[in-house]
Amino acid sequence: MKEISLHIMDIVENSIAANADLIIIEINENKREDILKVTIKDNGKGIDNQLLKNIKDPFTTSRKTRRVGLGISLFEAACIRCEGDLSIKSKVNVGTEVTAIMKLSHIDRAPLGRMSETICSFLLRKDIEIVYKHSVDDKQFVLDTRELKKIAGEDLSIPEILTWIREYIDENLEKIGSKKW
Repeated sequence: MKEISLHIMDIVENSIAANADLIIIEINENKREDILKVTIKDNGKGIDNQLLKNIKDPFTTSRKTRRVGLGISLFEAACIRCEGDLSIKSKVNVGTEVTAIMKLSHIDRAPLGRMSETICSFLLRKDIEIVYKHSVDDKQFVLDTRELKKIAGEDLSIPEILTWIREYIDENLEKIGSKKW
């Protein structure tokens, strides 16, 4: 995938398919240690140990319609290509945590991508809550849909609200020093 945000979208879609209603996306750009860390946690149904053992194999999937699941294996390959790794922890009926680590300055690291658009695409769904935490060294930005709903109302998918949220995310990512793309 050409952007890390697309990998994040794929993992979040897996979380939604696992009936998660709370998804936490954490991005940490540590420039001093030259590390990019992406963590996606959910409270979905989790992954049983048998599937978890083989989850990085592209021919392992829980889907019944298609017997190939490339998302996790592609994300892992992107991490390894950039001197990093991908790990997955899961507990049945508790949830799953996917952590991707890569060298921030690696020449082969894909750009982060359009995180504001990625987050806003999740807001079109009314059945999930998203917490998005993004830090660059000591600066942090947090967006929590539960808090947004207290201000803007339950429906965040209204075009004017989505536009405001997208701009709000972009402005705050710029303030903390995250490169847009």
